[in-house]
Order: sequence, then C-alpha cells, then structure tokens
Amino acid sequence: MLALAQVVLWASPAWAQDEVPHGRGFGARLLQALIDGVQFGVIIAITAVGLSLIFGTIHLINFAHGEFVTIGATFAFFLNVSPAGPGWHLVPATIAAVLVGALLGGAVDRVIWRPLRARGTGLINLFIVTIGLSLLLRHVVLILFGTRPASFAQYDIQEAFDLGPVGITPRDLTVTVLSVLVLFGVAALLQRTRIGTAIRAVSVNRDLAEASGINVQRVVLVVWMLGGALAALGGVFFGLEEIITWDMGFKLLLLMFAGIILGGLGSAYGAMVGSLVIGIVAQVSSLWFPVDLQYAWALLVLIVVLLVRPQGILGRPERVG
Repeated sequence: MLALAQVVLWASPAWAQDEVPHGRGFGARLLQALIDGVQFGVIIAITAVGLSLIFGTIHLINFAHGEFVTIGATFAFFLNVSPAGPGWHLVPATIAAVLVGALLGGAVDRVIWRPLRARGTGLINLFIVTIGLSLLLRHVVLILFGTRPASFAQYDIQEAFDLGPVGITPRDLTVTVLSVLVLFGVAALLQRTRIGTAIRAVSVNRDLAEASGINVQRVVLVVWMLGGALAALGGVFFGLEEIITWDMGFKLLLLMFAGIILGGLGSAYGAMVGSLVIGIVAQVSSLWFPVDLQYAWALLVLIVVLLVRPQGILGRPERVG
C-alpha cells in the first residue's frame, strides 16, 4: 500500500500535489514572507548603499560593484573553508574580508578611476570601463573559485525557532540584526562625523565643496573604501543566507540598481528604503507566483513607482533644461 501511494503521488500532476495542506494559514505565510523580505532587503541595502554613495560623489555607475560582493564572500570562504586557507572561524574571516573589500575599493580608485578623472574621461567611457572591470574580476573569481557552489563551515544548517506564527533561525536573526545595525552605523557616519558631512557636501555640489576647502579626492577615496567594505560584508551575509557562487554578486547587482533607482539616485537613505521595498516585494510575490519570478515582480514595482514618481521615493525632482 505504501508503494502504491508513492506511485500515485509521483504520477499526480503538480497542481494536485500543491493542494496538500501545509498546516499554516495564509496570514502566517504572509507574515513569514514579510520577515524574509525584510531580511533579504537589508542585505541588498548594505551592498547598495556603497554603490549609491559612489554615484552621489562622482556620478559613476559602477557596474563592477557586484564583483566586490563576490570577492568578499569568496575571500571569507577561502579563509574559512578552503584547504589552502588557514581555516579561520567565520567571524574573523568576515572581518578580514571587509578589510580586503575596503582595500580593493581604495586601490581601484587610486589605480583606475583617479587617473581617468584627471584626464577628463567622459562618464560614458568610465561606465564602459566599469563593465570591462566587472568581466575581468568575475572571470578571475571563476578561475580561482570554480563553478561549484559552496557554503561556509559555520552556521550552515540550523533549526528554526518559533516566534509566534513565524519561524527564524539564529543565523537569520543575527544577520538581520547586524545588517540593521550596520545601516544605522552608516547613517550615523553620514550625519554625525566630519567625513560624513564632507561626503554629503561633495554629493550636493562637488565644485562648491572643493572651493570650501574640502579635499574632494580624499573624500572620494573614503567613499570607495566604504563602498568596498560594505559590499564585502553584504557578500558574506548573502553567502550565509543563500550560497556562495562565482557570479553571486552579478545576480544581486540588478536588485541593487533597482533599490537605488527606486529610493532615489545618489541618496544613501533612498538606497536603504528602496532596497527594503525590493526585498519585501520579491519574497511576498512568491506566495502567488513561482519563486523564479520574484525578481521580475520586484522590478515591475520599480517601473510602476518610477512612472508615478520619477525621482524615486526619497529623490528630489530636478529641473531639466
């Protein structure tokens, strides 16, 4: 009888198997999707904030930012899991990956972008260079890391504990809390420190900030280092939640752009809000539609919002002409 039941279940169409009750009502599943969406959104926000700050200071769309995410995750994997690495625990490996991300961002600015800006290279040409840099870094990671997905040694498989109608693992809760704290830390940096004030001044008016005595080149370098560090940290968190692959950052890049545009180009706070909306929509849409389409629905929300409010949620309307 058991074998017969298995054969009947295997032969049943997919829609018939989906009718088996899951034990939770729609309200509980919606709340769970909202929790997952917030968790996904804050990870997108961590990676998108640096990209938004770079655009705000030098008006460059850094297409290689996704590779910073991948390098952060794969470098932490090397220190944590790889037989050729030292076998560190994930926590110090993450700290080292963040430092490497900051150094990578600073090195890219000093070696590539600063000389190009000094020559007066146009923004379109700079954008093309970012695409080439993205392809170069992605394939370097492919050669070193390989095509096989991997995961970290710690916090891989955990049992979720119930918080009322929803469940969450200690890893997911920790990642979400840390992500929120990092975002608050970035906000405090921008609002309550001298370098944060300088970053905001350069974003508003670069020439006026330079005339006021602000070292614009140093501010840009700090923004690149901050963006690289945040991207690397977001890569580790994303690798914890999903899986580590050689193109994980490239897959996340589209959602970063969506969050930045939705929140308002050049606004760090807009990137946070927009990324949160994108993450929630992506997860909630899976209640009605296949998971493979969750990114498409997030981008559809982006299109609708821009039709109603072209400057984004927190962006300012600008006069054209």
